[in-house]
Amino acid sequence: MNLSQMRTRVRQDLHDQDSNNYRWTDADLDRHIDHAVRELSLAVPVEAKSALTISEGSREISLASLGGLIVVEAVEYPVGQYPPAYAPFSLWGTTLSLLVDKLPVVDEEVNIYYGESHTLDGSTSTIPPHLEDLVATGAAAYAALEWASFATNRVNLGGVTAWRDYLTWGQDRLAAFARGLARYSRKNALRARRLYRPYEPKPSPTADWGP
Repeated sequence: MNLSQMRTRVRQDLHDQDSNNYRWTDADLDRHIDHAVRELSLAVPVEAKSALTISEGSREISLASLGGLIVVEAVEYPVGQYPPAYAPFSLWGTTLSLLVDKLPVVDEEVNIYYGESHTLDGSTSTIPPHLEDLVATGAAAYAALEWASFATNRVNLGGVTAWRDYLTWGQDRLAAFARGLARYSRKNALRARRLYRPYEPKPSPTADWGP
């Protein structure tokens, strides 16, 4: 499904299919679709893998080249082993630090397993078919809520309660969108593999927890 097809589906949900009298412009719906896609990306990013090199013989690797980066799942280092070896790491901004004892050599390769943003445009889509309806639900919810806010205290052909109807409908659809994101979120998904978790410092056992 491309962006045009997604827009058509959202219009169907909004009952906005009279091309001579659209309530939402294409640009408006595209903005709401983009909003829903960004929310989907945070919950269910595209699984990607990139091979990067350590060019300075240090433990730090720049991830600036990974466009649309959402989360780093694992770092394979050293590469080429079986079973694969996953190294502990920490992140600060776009810099990944390998938490290994041995200093990597110059131009040594690492494999980065990460999640990135979804793409939905005129010809390309990375959204799985089973999640397309969810994106349409979210986009329609955002569109309805925006229109309800705009129509408050305005005269419109739908009657004095039209804005409230759109508000209620939009809130219901947004709640359904949130439930769908929670259901499919990578945080709740069972994974058939166990990758190395990012480093998280533990509190000192001597820390004073008393008053």
